[in-house]
Amino acid sequence: MSPIESGCGCSRFSRRALLKVGSAATIMGLARTKVTALGQVSQGTRVIDTHAHFFPQRYLDVLSEEGKSVGAEYHLTPDNLSIASPAGNLPVLSPSIVDVHARIADMDKQGVDVQVVSLTNPMAYWGNETISTKLSVAWNDATSEAHKAYPTRLFGFITLPMLYPDRALDELRRASKLDGMRGVYMGTNIMHRDLDDPLFRPVLAEIEQLDIPIFLHPLQTVGAERTKPFYLSNTLGNPFDTAIAACHLIFGGVMDAYPKLRINLPHGGGALPMLIGRIDHGWKVRPETRSLPNAPSTYLQRFTYDTIVHSPDIMEFLIRQVGTERVLLGSDYCLDMGYAQPVRFLDHIDLTETQRMMIIGGNATRYLRL
Repeated sequence: MSPIESGCGCSRFSRRALLKVGSAATIMGLARTKVTALGQVSQGTRVIDTHAHFFPQRYLDVLSEEGKSVGAEYHLTPDNLSIASPAGNLPVLSPSIVDVHARIADMDKQGVDVQVVSLTNPMAYWGNETISTKLSVAWNDATSEAHKAYPTRLFGFITLPMLYPDRALDELRRASKLDGMRGVYMGTNIMHRDLDDPLFRPVLAEIEQLDIPIFLHPLQTVGAERTKPFYLSNTLGNPFDTAIAACHLIFGGVMDAYPKLRINLPHGGGALPMLIGRIDHGWKVRPETRSLPNAPSTYLQRFTYDTIVHSPDIMEFLIRQVGTERVLLGSDYCLDMGYAQPVRFLDHIDLTETQRMMIIGGNATRYLRL
């Protein structure tokens, strides 16, 4: 793990980052100043982590009780959590992904004021209609209860049984009224169905009508046997699956059909920003893409992106591509491919103090109406 991620005192800061933080602290003077960790300074801005995972006990209980017939189970010890399901097995995780009190303690160590929590693999898509609905209801209710326990610290994204549109619509309308829920969370594909599948159109239309954002996350990524070695299923599969999902939304007509739909792409948009020039060229020369009325690159402004890219140069490139106002802080809590110190990563990015405050929490406050 790099010094940026580990939070150790040996982090090597660039001269520009140190000067920037120092001058910001001088300017603030006697104003309310919050120092959250080495190099992290904010003035009246909440630090909001928009990419943080959560497995409430209620969800795990439903998974265990309802999923026995299809081999779903979990094992929770004081040291780790593991989950098996037809959608795949989850690597061993810290039990803090279940324990809300431990989560709050971790947030304090990170200098994070607010987490907007979400489910992750195996999600709620792998069961039949009854199981998928029960999993979604359990997660949404438990997350709202976590918000009530910590109303200024925890919010959540709704999970839906997406393969069953009528049930998904019912749960969307119900869960969107629960305390603390601020958007909808879904996979970059739903059991190998891409998001431009007509099956999902009624749910997408209702989400647009409710004017709440969608946060995507890679699931069942591309690559199959070729990406099993070396953890390539995550390091390569996740960012490419995000790009594939975005292209289905663009070329499949979803973004044009629902012009007010707001969608967040994780991991800095994955491979999409880096490959957008190639995608634009394909749109110009290939007959398969002629139905798209505008260049694919024009749709970059329809998405938002998080900071989980693990490279200052790539983060700066993304900001040049899409603008600071479209970038939200994320940690991937508490998975091994995330940031243990999500704000400290920004110390290595060439940002003005205004840009820094936008990414730390200003954009999320506006985007999620927090």
